[in-house]
Amino acid sequence: MRFLLLALLCLLPASVLPAVPPTTAPAPAPMLASTWRGGLAVDAFLVSEKLDGVRARWDGRRLWTRGGAPIVPPAGFTRGWPSEPMDGELWAGRGRFEEVSALVRRSSGDARDWDSVRFMLFDLPAHPGSFARRVQYMRELVAKARSPTLAMIEQRRIATTAALDAELARVVAAGGEGLMLHRADALYRPGRSDALFKYKPHADAEAQVVAHLPGKGRLEGRLGALQVRTPDGRSFRIGSGFSDAQRADPPPIGSWVTYRYSGLTSKGLPRFPRFLRIRHELPPADP
Repeated sequence: MRFLLLALLCLLPASVLPAVPPTTAPAPAPMLASTWRGGLAVDAFLVSEKLDGVRARWDGRRLWTRGGAPIVPPAGFTRGWPSEPMDGELWAGRGRFEEVSALVRRSSGDARDWDSVRFMLFDLPAHPGSFARRVQYMRELVAKARSPTLAMIEQRRIATTAALDAELARVVAAGGEGLMLHRADALYRPGRSDALFKYKPHADAEAQVVAHLPGKGRLEGRLGALQVRTPDGRSFRIGSGFSDAQRADPPPIGSWVTYRYSGLTSKGLPRFPRFLRIRHELPPADP
């Protein structure tokens, strides 16, 4: 009987077969931030806090990660959201990235784990206007939706470089990562450009774990350092930034990690690299 049913299904036209939901998003490449550099007119930008959440895209019906993998939130999480495509961060508060990242990677779980998670809207990929106009429309969308899970990242003008540095210091002191600056007159353009910048006190980058180096002394029997390799082939060690739990159960060989560093050495290697987090999804390549 099973084989007969399969044969009959094969004879049906595609138009009457049940639709299979896609496993990757058909959305275009997202807009990516460059690193802030001096000499630019600060007052030409709108400034917001850089949230340490999981970037997500809403296509009007479903949520996707930046790389195009589906996100399955609890039933009702997206109820009342607008049909317009939205770009934002799934965020539960400062310092809770790993918690949200784990939720996003699970396809099921307790809905109560999502109680503190919000989609923090910061852009509208399909809107044809400038960023300033998109900000106004985002405010209207959020107000109209009246959803407890949908909010908007505050965007505001800052007049001078000194005021920008003071805002960065305030955010970092409160446990934030840094700031985002978006040209007020810029259209939404996928890929990296001079319209969107991140401004943080430390640089960060990704590298792949190639070996676990054993610890010595008080770290005997646990991880001492990670031997890592950058996408361009540079190899170095990361020996700090790990919790006791991470030293007991280190990032797997072959996985990617994000690390912070303070400039480069004369040999072009990261100076004072410090482990930040496992990178479960790498940024897409620039178009």
